[in-house]
Amino acid sequence: RWGLALLPRMECSGMILNSSTVTELVLMGFSSHPQSETPLFFLFSLAYLANCFGNTAIITLVVLRSPLQTAMYIFLCHLAFLNTLFSTIVVPKKLYNFLATSKVISYNFCLAQTSITLFLEVTECFLLAVMALDRYVAICFPLRYLLIVNTPVCVFASVVPLFLTVLPLCGPYVVDYVFCELPILLHMFCADTSLQEAMMLAGGTGTVLLPFLLIILSYLRILVAVMRIDSVEGRKKVFSTCTSHLTAVTIYYGTGLIRYMRPKSLYSAEGDKLISLFYAVINPMLNPFIYSLKNMEVKQAMGRVIGKYRNKIKSHTRMCRS
Repeated sequence: RWGLALLPRMECSGMILNSSTVTELVLMGFSSHPQSETPLFFLFSLAYLANCFGNTAIITLVVLRSPLQTAMYIFLCHLAFLNTLFSTIVVPKKLYNFLATSKVISYNFCLAQTSITLFLEVTECFLLAVMALDRYVAICFPLRYLLIVNTPVCVFASVVPLFLTVLPLCGPYVVDYVFCELPILLHMFCADTSLQEAMMLAGGTGTVLLPFLLIILSYLRILVAVMRIDSVEGRKKVFSTCTSHLTAVTIYYGTGLIRYMRPKSLYSAEGDKLISLFYAVINPMLNPFIYSLKNMEVKQAMGRVIGKYRNKIKSHTRMCRS
């Protein structure tokens, strides 16, 4: 996910095939533990449905309720869209393979999955950084907030370029993972990938480390500003606007740190696959609840929308009875 490869390099089978001759790859997933696949299917099916429902509800609320159409909630809409799209690219195919006898994925879909998930991960890193900067500006420069954080800034924050070079593959054509990612594919290419690996390392530094540093710096400045407030109640009120975003950042980056920074003695291939499913399914599912449970504006907007449609249903029922 962050440009680090964990699988051993696959040896060429003595014949280099052009990528265009490869039509299918074997997506191993959890095939070494077939008894766990049916429970995982039901678990992640429920999580995926909750993910789609929760994130769609956030987007719908912001669209329907004009008080929520501010920069903070526009960024939240972007995050909800990214989370839904990421899970949709990864989860349905994985759910199918949980129950399928032939666990294959087309090479073209594998390349598309690699490109899109990489784009979405990079975009989410920058989006989380922009959301931290948004909170920093709102707390430290409240009088200039609307001038600094405007619509063009919101749109620009959602655009991130992506480049993926396709090289010839070596057999065996087996992806020992739950979905296709760039580090996995790099270890299946026959050609020299040193340039791509160097670009991936440089890109990972710019797209992961830089946003993370911006988040840390933003919250350090916010902490300084909050500590200058005399009222304890005022401090709690100001800092409460950041707790949802801090929780989301902690889960997002914490999952990556657990995956890549843990000691080798604690590494297991199956555990790594479960972690990847966590950030593909569970993490996106949690974000709508994180941002709504502690946010009074979202709760009030949800209550008004539900009340509005409840009244419409009651009115329609009365008309039908009369």
